[in-house]
Amino acid sequence: MLDLKFVCDNLELVKAKLERRHSKLDVNELAELAAKRKELIHKSESLKCERNVVTEKISVMKRNKENCDDLILEMRKKGEEIKEADKLLTEVEAKLTEIMYVIPNLVDDSIPDGFDDKDNLEVRKFMEPTTFDFEAKPHWEIGESHNWLNPAEAAKITGTRFTVYHGYGARLERAVINYMLDIHTANGYEEVLPPFMVNRDSMLGTGQLPKFEFDMYAVKDTDMFMVPTAEVPVTNLRRGEIIPRELLPIKYCAYTACFRGEAGSAGRDTRGLIRQHEFNKVELVKFTTPETSFDELEELTNEAEKILQGLKIPYRVVCLCAGDIGFGSTKTYDIEVWMPSYGRYVEISSCSNYIDFQARRSQIKYRDENGKLKFVHTLNGSGLAVGRTVAAILENYQQEDGSVVIPEVLRKYMGVDVIK
Repeated sequence: MLDLKFVCDNLELVKAKLERRHSKLDVNELAELAAKRKELIHKSESLKCERNVVTEKISVMKRNKENCDDLILEMRKKGEEIKEADKLLTEVEAKLTEIMYVIPNLVDDSIPDGFDDKDNLEVRKFMEPTTFDFEAKPHWEIGESHNWLNPAEAAKITGTRFTVYHGYGARLERAVINYMLDIHTANGYEEVLPPFMVNRDSMLGTGQLPKFEFDMYAVKDTDMFMVPTAEVPVTNLRRGEIIPRELLPIKYCAYTACFRGEAGSAGRDTRGLIRQHEFNKVELVKFTTPETSFDELEELTNEAEKILQGLKIPYRVVCLCAGDIGFGSTKTYDIEVWMPSYGRYVEISSCSNYIDFQARRSQIKYRDENGKLKFVHTLNGSGLAVGRTVAAILENYQQEDGSVVIPEVLRKYMGVDVIK
């Protein structure tokens, strides 16, 4: 979340930043509530001081055996006034917190203006788009024709937009996970395997709640949720901690299954592996100092790109515009992989700098060189979405006879060069 004092002291700047996001939030109400909170705190403290003075007078009069009935009545009256002021203060603070939790992060000045993905800025490309002398098949046709992917079975045992992997399909998914983890741990990331369920505080800390609760899978009769991404459990490893400065930056990578309702999504992406309710992902998470976080974002994006470079699959990197960026991010690069059957690039990773937005919600701090407590900056990115990577391999390495060549870097995991 944002710093309340910063918002109130820089109201016009905050409004301008929210306008870039095309947000309809009224921060004037927030400023009014903050002023009311300050007024109520002052009133409550003043009344408590007055009550203390009266209490001391009563004590003196009782020692002197003087009648203090009027002062006792006055003290009780002050108590009622304090109770009322504190009640109002609690209500105002609850409303303030409610609003603060749904205000998005302020976008960085370096990102482009715009409304949606059509306004995102292409930064760079790797390889030219794959072309064939035959009509490219979509990955779901390739996978289903060999029973590597079986959504019909998944629909029977679970529901739509799930997939059962068989044979080489299952092996390829596992190979991709192992390859990603091996590359990232070799680049200095510590591998963690967190639980696939998290509590409400964890979801609040990284910004999924309260705004996106409708899209999360809640566990019935508990206050637990299935993880939408490893960003949630991994970032919350440090919740409520003061991290020694010399440990920064901290770099974690984690494989988890991810669970999302995908409310409102429709169209072609509902087929195949692009937009599933359950999917595998390898996530990169960083904790760093404010001075280095934007450099760390560039490095994190490059590290996610290394996966596709090793696989030799065409992709491009785009900087998201202010209207397309995620709720908690101040700057995001999307990596988009080329999908021949689509004839376009498809997102396979989002790499984001959250600056202190998540750290403030999760109370993750460090001490600077002067010993002053500050919030760390958190970053995260997919390194990569596993199902989408498998889809990209099937599409970019497909052969006219229906077989699929295995990228060279995966062959030691697969044990074969081609799957038929």
